[in-house]
Amino acid sequence: MEDNMRSVIQRCNWCRVLSEGKVCGEIGKGLVALLGIKRGDTEEDALYISDKILHLRIFEDENNKMNLSLLDTKGALMIVSQFTLYGDSRHGRRPSFTEAELPKQASRLYEHVVRSCRIEGIKVETGNFQTYMQVALENDGPVTLLLDSKKLF
Repeated sequence: MEDNMRSVIQRCNWCRVLSEGKVCGEIGKGLVALLGIKRGDTEEDALYISDKILHLRIFEDENNKMNLSLLDTKGALMIVSQFTLYGDSRHGRRPSFTEAELPKQASRLYEHVVRSCRIEGIKVETGNFQTYMQVALENDGPVTLLLDSKKLF
């Protein structure tokens, strides 16, 4: 089984995350990163994903070309843990989540991604790990991309 961390990246005008009925994170213009951690993922996978999130050139420059990164625009970042990115629904009607990392290890790698992004000096907000959350955002563009630490897509 090959290990590969996944993320769904959405460019946003704003995002707000509620956990257990309370706002736990809120950002303005920037990116929302839904982060899925697979069994066996490593800190190397976490660094790859955080580097991609920070440096993807998906914001418009003065010529309306997607040529600027989150770092270039000094945008904000919302990172939300999303174990369902490893939901396997190929068989039957109920997804299996056996490829998702166990909570203790997933939490450690999730926090590693968060720290790696904060070190770069941008505002990073998060959801609350392993809780029921409601994520509201205005997707800008819309621009939505899939990232995979083994470059499968």
